[in-house]
This record gives sequence, structure tokens and C-alpha cells, in this order.
Amino acid sequence: MPAHHDIAAETELWDTFAASAFKEDAEPGFCWTQYAGHGPGPELLGAPRSVLEIGCGTGRALAHLAQQGIAARGVDLSPVMVEKTTTKWAGTGAEFVCSEVLEYLSGHEEVYDAVYSIFGAAWFADPGRLFPLVRRRLGPGGVFAFSQPPAIPGAYGPQGMYKGGFAGKAMFTYRYSYRPAVWERLLTRAGFATADARVIDAPHPGHIGTLLVRAVAP
Repeated sequence: MPAHHDIAAETELWDTFAASAFKEDAEPGFCWTQYAGHGPGPELLGAPRSVLEIGCGTGRALAHLAQQGIAARGVDLSPVMVEKTTTKWAGTGAEFVCSEVLEYLSGHEEVYDAVYSIFGAAWFADPGRLFPLVRRRLGPGGVFAFSQPPAIPGAYGPQGMYKGGFAGKAMFTYRYSYRPAVWERLLTRAGFATADARVIDAPHPGHIGTLLVRAVAP
């Protein structure tokens, strides 16, 4: 049974998240994992001339790429976050667009060298809908890469997720969790030539690792 996403309610949720997650003194930085300085960097994207980040959040990763001379565009559902990032990173050349990611990918014809998500839209959008749309927005040999927490054993598919605590107004969304082999299968079914999904161990034993997925278009 597909999850039912209430976009208006999710927009309010991510606007609330923006108020706490965005830091005015943040610097550009690119890290796939939730641990600073841990794991690979943007080299997983290859050597792109253009990138699209889906669910770009605070914009730090996009600003980092833009400073390297890459044409960098980000899409985020939260108008509050997009207003903040547009102001904060204006000097980097990064571009931020407020849109629901599936609508944006469906309604625009731009083609990118790489599309990526860091704990972003690839975690919160139905992969059955998202992956074919991403594939269409990539040029030959283009890279799609994303990271998020790994699935909890035995808890697969769409998972309900409250945000902002468990008291007060009920704000929730859905995240999608699968075993690495299933992510690979979903990507190849969507038309990607190759797909590799793996879990990177945390820097401290017993801590939560990071699912890292990379797929390449034909």
C-alpha cells in the first residue's frame, strides 16, 4: 500500500525544521554521512559540470560544489529554508528552487551530470516514482548518489516518521527503508546501468552507520 503524502502538511513540517536546522554561521561543506569528516566526499559524483540536489536543506553541500565552479541547483519543499539558503549562499553561485521534488522533476526538462541527495528527498520520496524521474534528468553516464540511515532490520518499505517530538501538533512524513540489494534492484529497474548500495560503518563501534548508494545512467 503506497504511503499517502500530504504535501501541505509536509511543507509545514519542513518549514519548522528549517527554523532549527539552519545556522547563520555555517560554512560550505560536503559530507555524505552524519559524522563530520567521515566517509567519502563529492568525488563519488565524478567530475560533473552540473548538479541537482534534491531535498537540499541547509544548502551547505550545494554551496561547496558551486564554489568549485560547478553549476549547482537545489530543490527543497520548504519555502522558509529556500529563502534562508538563497540569502546565505548568494555569493557562491548556487541556485535554490522551492518545489515538491517529484513535481519539479516531472515538469522541467534540464539534464544534469549528477543528481544527489544527502539525507534528503531520496529518503522521503517513493523510489518507485522518484528513480525513473531522476533517470530522465541525467545525461549519458550521469551519476545518481544518495545517503541516509540504513534500514532497521525487519522494518522495510515506507515508514511513518514523526518530527518535532511526540507531544503537540502531529507533524509527520514518510521515509523509505530497504536492504542494500533492494535499493540496487529498484535502481536497475528504473533504467540505471549499474547500482551499488552499501552501509558505511560509523566512526565509533555500535553507532548508526550510513547507507550510501551510487547508480550510473547508461
